[in-house]
Amino acid sequence: MRVLLAGGGTAGHTSPLLATADALRRTDPSIGIVALGTSRGLETRVVPEAGYPLELVPPVPLPRRPSVDLLRVPTRLGGAVSAALEVIDRVRPDVVVGFGGYVSVPAYLAARRRGVALVVHEQNALPGVANRLGARLTRHVATSFPDTPLPHARYVGLPIRRLVSTLDRSAQRVAARLMFGLEEDLPTVLVTGGSQGARRLNQSVSAAQPALAAGGVQVLHVRGPNGHVEVSPLPGQPRYVVVPYVDRMDLAYAAADVVVCRAGASTVTEVASVGLPAVFVPLPIGNGEQELNARPVVDAGGGLLVRDAAFTPQWVAATLPDLLRDTERLAAMATAAQLLIPSDADEQLADLVREAAGG
Repeated sequence: MRVLLAGGGTAGHTSPLLATADALRRTDPSIGIVALGTSRGLETRVVPEAGYPLELVPPVPLPRRPSVDLLRVPTRLGGAVSAALEVIDRVRPDVVVGFGGYVSVPAYLAARRRGVALVVHEQNALPGVANRLGARLTRHVATSFPDTPLPHARYVGLPIRRLVSTLDRSAQRVAARLMFGLEEDLPTVLVTGGSQGARRLNQSVSAAQPALAAGGVQVLHVRGPNGHVEVSPLPGQPRYVVVPYVDRMDLAYAAADVVVCRAGASTVTEVASVGLPAVFVPLPIGNGEQELNARPVVDAGGGLLVRDAAFTPQWVAATLPDLLRDTERLAAMATAAQLLIPSDADEQLADLVREAAGG
């Protein structure tokens, strides 16, 4: 079987693509896998590093407002579809799998034109333009969250890294805390705004450091490569460790009792699947998909949802110390999150890909 996986631009598209590729290879190492992306995205680095060949097509961004660029879309799309057709004719896949983003629209149209089986996976609770189109061209549609409004949708979850999906937090907790320079036995909050950090999270949590310290809470704060955090804990106070980034988020999750984070699809899926209670602070821009991503976990009791403007130092000081001391509530939140979010989405999506190819 040969599979063409289309997705790129950001980690939100490339991470599930690679997790699905790895799941397919685990079940059958003979499967031929090729990725399709553009020259502008993260895929130009992460796909070759993962050991998969990458084909490129021209990017076709879709302007959200009327402009000269909008008038150029049909011509650009035609060129991208022609490039995708050339790749399909050369690779001859049995199935094309799309994860949304710029590269997926030409892949979907080219697969349709060549009569190649198509699988669509939507990462967000609110589907994007590309996958709303793709879902009309196939009955093989997978979603990361329940109740995503797409035809033929099958809830499988979001494929994530095995390093995270197989994590045993309790078994790794002590070693993870020691690795980050934290105390072994203190309540611990992890703060992360994603790969670039988040100013609101950085400012509000760091400003509440005296209250957190008074409540016996230590902090692992991932500020982001360009983020800024100023704290001055006194000797004898719980530790407040600030790092620019973490390349082993599985260990950061293991070290924490609670995470404060944004609500991108990957973040919601990872923290819920490992049973880490979360305070979700959705990004206040865009079309509201981050709040929709977090909502199923919050409604199930696995997390709290705080609007960006409401996430103040006062809120942190009044809420987090009490939450971290309530071990029964934290255990209930962890169980609720894990029961909702599948940790085997990579394998479920791989099964759907084989099903589509066989059909």
